[in-house]
Amino acid sequence: MTLARLIPVVAAGFLLCATAYAAQSTSAIDRLYVLDCGWAHAADQSRWSPGVNVGQPIDLSDNCYLVHHVQAGYLLWDTGIADAVAAKPDGVSVLNGAMVWHRPKTLAEQLAIIGVEPDEIRYVGVSHTHPDHVGNVDLFPKAIVLIQKAEYDWAFAQPTPPFSAGHPAMKLEGDKDVFGDGSAVILSTPGHTPGHESLLLHLPKTGWIVLSGDLVHFKDNWDNRRVPGFNANKQKSLDSMQRVADILAERHAQLWINHDKEQSDQQRRAPEYYE
Repeated sequence: MTLARLIPVVAAGFLLCATAYAAQSTSAIDRLYVLDCGWAHAADQSRWSPGVNVGQPIDLSDNCYLVHHVQAGYLLWDTGIADAVAAKPDGVSVLNGAMVWHRPKTLAEQLAIIGVEPDEIRYVGVSHTHPDHVGNVDLFPKAIVLIQKAEYDWAFAQPTPPFSAGHPAMKLEGDKDVFGDGSAVILSTPGHTPGHESLLLHLPKTGWIVLSGDLVHFKDNWDNRRVPGFNANKQKSLDSMQRVADILAERHAQLWINHDKEQSDQQRRAPEYYE
């Protein structure tokens, strides 16, 4: 190939690389809100860290996350403990008193402060179907629930369904690029429950974030790869942790641990948001 012909080819190659880099550096997600979806006091941390800190009490946060995509609208990730708990000043005791759940603010009122109506929510993604994550799904009857098929089948085989059986749902079998542009990707991370999932987000200023659901409950467990005894599958839990660890390294991403109160207390809360 002559030099005259080679120059356009090389230039095209540089342009392709530049275009690919630009696609990775931009995102159509312009706002990420952290919503207070409850908190719990537990008498024994070792419920989540077997053999470690036995008998030590712990407080756990419970967050929901509202994602705004400039073209596609709103995705709500998890819905927290039921808003009805906010009417109970002493909270609600569960697991024979092992935990007490509190709800200082309802999800509905926090959305109202932002100026978002429930019918504006296009998707509700649920990391899994434990009550502290699906307590308010039915507040959004028009939203499509994004849930792994394995999770849906397992949850609706239980005596109490996690939300209305008539609620529109997209039953996933693996990862899902929610908006089709790589800005919000659901990651299949089973183990805690049969169809647990996490959410990988890309924001223009903040960068990459993984919303980890109950992949892990607090940082010390993440650092030491501890798996609660009540998880559905220990090996899948460990495999999912490793998968997320690899993604964090590849994308230089932050790990946002839903129940880690120390981390949550340092985050900006709605109506403030991340860009």
